[in-house]
Amino acid sequence: MNELMNGTENDSNSSTSTEHANEKLSSCTSCQSSRRTFVKGAAIAGISALGLSSTAAASGSYTKYDGEYRHVVNVVEAGADNTGNKSITPVLRNIRNDNTLFYFPPGRYAMDSQLRFTGFDNVAFIGNDATLVPANHYNFEGPKYRLFRLGVGYRPGRRLRFEGFDVDQTAPDTGIRVIEAHVSDRLEVRDINIEGQHDSGTWGPGLFNVTSSSGYGIVERFRAADGGEWIDNTPTAGERWRGPTGILANQNAGTLEFKHCTLGAFPDNGLYAAGGTGKIIVSGGTYRNSNGANIRVGGNGSEINWPTVTVDDTRPEDVTQRGIRIENGQNLRIKGAAVNITSPMPTSHAISTMGSCESARIERIHIDMQGNDVNHGIVVSPNAGEITIVETKINHETAGGYPLWIRNTNATDRVLAEYLTITGEAGDASGFRDSIRVERDNCRFNAIEVTQSARSGAKRNAITSSANDLTVWMSTLRASQFPVVELGSGSTYLDIDAESYSGREAACLYDQSRNISMRNSRLINGVRDLGSSSLTLSNNTTA
Repeated sequence: MNELMNGTENDSNSSTSTEHANEKLSSCTSCQSSRRTFVKGAAIAGISALGLSSTAAASGSYTKYDGEYRHVVNVVEAGADNTGNKSITPVLRNIRNDNTLFYFPPGRYAMDSQLRFTGFDNVAFIGNDATLVPANHYNFEGPKYRLFRLGVGYRPGRRLRFEGFDVDQTAPDTGIRVIEAHVSDRLEVRDINIEGQHDSGTWGPGLFNVTSSSGYGIVERFRAADGGEWIDNTPTAGERWRGPTGILANQNAGTLEFKHCTLGAFPDNGLYAAGGTGKIIVSGGTYRNSNGANIRVGGNGSEINWPTVTVDDTRPEDVTQRGIRIENGQNLRIKGAAVNITSPMPTSHAISTMGSCESARIERIHIDMQGNDVNHGIVVSPNAGEITIVETKINHETAGGYPLWIRNTNATDRVLAEYLTITGEAGDASGFRDSIRVERDNCRFNAIEVTQSARSGAKRNAITSSANDLTVWMSTLRASQFPVVELGSGSTYLDIDAESYSGREAACLYDQSRNISMRNSRLINGVRDLGSSSLTLSNNTTA
């Protein structure tokens, strides 16, 4: 996101000019001839050495890739130093070639400038117990943003494989983007493990975009568990907003999957994959303590399946640490997520559906919220479209807040909740005292269960509605104050079981409420009617 907010990238310097010239070597007949002779010999030597192990072994042996590349190059035999004492970037530029697998044997590979390769057809970079070691920010030459720039938006590669590298960023001021990739047909990135905090203030460790609507990409086991430093604590203080994003996919047009990734605390979102027109899939993974949102996804049909999101630490600079945020599209889905928040900020909602989210389904989610500040669970923004919440559990034990907040809007797209369970002992700080707060018309709750007690002296309600045409059916409502508070009109409560832990009435109806119907229900201690109009009570019991 910082790239979008702080201008475009600039590679217009002598180092980049050299890179561009090297990329055009394929048009030089004599250069191409000598290169092919070298690559052929390197391929023979490289194949005999390729018994992939360690991180590379996670994606299979070398034979898995037989027949996919015309050339195989052992970069050490081509002249790259694997002791960490000399930058390998000049060697990589010299041997850069299309239809080639570049093999990195065990060792440490220093880099003090980026490798830029665009417009390629099919290349791979495969590490075998290989560690990339970036120079610090002050000694990094040329564009100080990346190690590998593979394809650009206006000249993407077609097929790319990049896997099996550790990245040592434990030395001060060595945080850098490891890989930036724009690929049209197929992108495969696997087993990238970044050690050390991203502390130089440059762009975050990964950017990935599939540029064609028919293309597919997967980023699997990309790990940056140590997160990133805030911009004002880095050598680039004042140059951009907040600091790095963990993983960025801001122009994706195809299908792009993030599988079993791990991201620590980043200043400007953990996974930001909301800016393109393509489909994003998040499969599993662990996301922790990022500012903004830990997972931020958009795009028609995008999915977030079974990740674990944890917010258990808040740095002084953190403003909001939302768990999951969805936006920009229709038919989005969050399934099986576990969101655990024990260090909440006042706006660190567990799940946010933004106004640009046209429709979404939230199912089989488990949310656990603890803390001494006001915090909310699932928040439906005013302009969001139709939202369905199914088989979801929210344990809410904060100083105050709404486990489910359906915010005020003129929209009438239905919010439907079925088999929603809300538990926990919470407070009523700042007046946020409702387990479910309904401010949108045409909502429906089927077979929900609210059993939320209160912290000492607090008063909690199960459902408070100021909207029209709410329907609650076959539900159990327990709260320390009132199970039902009505300030709206046209609401129907059918086959509910409502009881106040403090012995109050099952429902409190204010004078602005009208046309409320409560039928076939167990309403312990009856109804407190403070002047509602056209109230219908039918076939209820009060004990």
